[in-house]
Amino acid sequence: MDEQEILDILRETKKQALAQYSNFHVSAVLVTNDEHAVAGINIESSSYGLTICAERVALFKALSEGYRKFDRLYVMSDLKEPCPPCGACRQMLIDYAPNIRVIMYSSDGKKEEAFLKDLLPNAFHGQGLTK
Repeated sequence: MDEQEILDILRETKKQALAQYSNFHVSAVLVTNDEHAVAGINIESSSYGLTICAERVALFKALSEGYRKFDRLYVMSDLKEPCPPCGACRQMLIDYAPNIRVIMYSSDGKKEEAFLKDLLPNAFHGQGLTK
């Protein structure tokens, strides 16, 4: 899947974001190692703590569909500058997709790229939590 196809998905999907409280629309596309694309949008709740970000929606959809190996994550928001995933999303992604590249776009197509490990240095990996 080429980058133009991803950008088209991001733009179209972002229109579906349920951002009735913040009016901050975000879309994400998680691409698996075999090039399957899974899209997500942010979904807000009037109880703000229950709101879920587009990145986690894409991750949860992919995991629930049986995907376990991921290559990259694309994110687009309404901001004029590329918007990185929030801390909660970074943690979930570290747990399930620690080696991905994150490609972030602004509303007008400005692009930034980073590896997830660089966006969350010294990440908590859960070592020692299992018996």
